[in-house]
Amino acid sequence: MVDQESVPRLTSVVLDGTDVRTLAEFYRQLMGFVYRPGDEPPADGRPDERGRDWLVLRPPSGGPQIAFQQVDNLPETTWPKNDVPQQLHLDLTVDSVDELLIQHERVLRLGGRLRYDRIEDPDEPLRVYADPAGHPFCIMVG
Repeated sequence: MVDQESVPRLTSVVLDGTDVRTLAEFYRQLMGFVYRPGDEPPADGRPDERGRDWLVLRPPSGGPQIAFQQVDNLPETTWPKNDVPQQLHLDLTVDSVDELLIQHERVLRLGGRLRYDRIEDPDEPLRVYADPAGHPFCIMVG
């Protein structure tokens, strides 16, 4: 057994993106997270310095946050094909298939794209999406 006082804690999952403000806004609206103080979008007309580098979203109730790191180039995963593997994906859960259907509409409205549909699976209904940068994420009933 590992001494729990000596293990690191997960604080963030970091996603690369070529437009981190758009990516952060997608997840902020989808998950109800809030910006770390100072990372909010600037007032109208002001330059978005932080949105060109590094942004952090936090869950209002605490827990691991999602950070977004600006990169110049990001090849989009081709999953479920393996030409460009997904490397990492987020798993999100909802309580029912009806809620999954509601979230499906939200994901599409926010700019996500459906990549794989397994909503009819009696054991584990889920759908896999790509966010605006192409990162895959699942929403499953659980």
